[in-house]
Amino acid sequence: MAVEELVELKFRLADGSDIGPIKYSSSTTVGFLKEKIIAQWPKDKENGPKSINDLKLINAGKILENNRTLMESRLPLTEVPGGVITMHVVVRPLHLDKNTGNPQKNTFQCIIYILHIRDDFR
Repeated sequence: MAVEELVELKFRLADGSDIGPIKYSSSTTVGFLKEKIIAQWPKDKENGPKSINDLKLINAGKILENNRTLMESRLPLTEVPGGVITMHVVVRPLHLDKNTGNPQKNTFQCIIYILHIRDDFR
């Protein structure tokens, strides 16, 4: 019987604080990790995530998919033997309706910058 590898993870929030470190099985899904993050989200922080879809986990510059396991996500497990892997947590910003003040669903914001080069600078 193979021994399942445990991975020690901590989750870095935008303000620099951490959740963890906690050990997880390499067969743990990213969706399960997000559920744990929501359950352990600091109560004093505003605009915490409400569902796993409000969160993105980033490790080594890669956004991890909810349905994949830690092993499938190819974390750098052997990079730091016995070390803690830090994942960055990004929360989808809450957008409020300008008229009602209620949260909007399925809203995305896009900002487009237009660069205009003046003729006298060429």
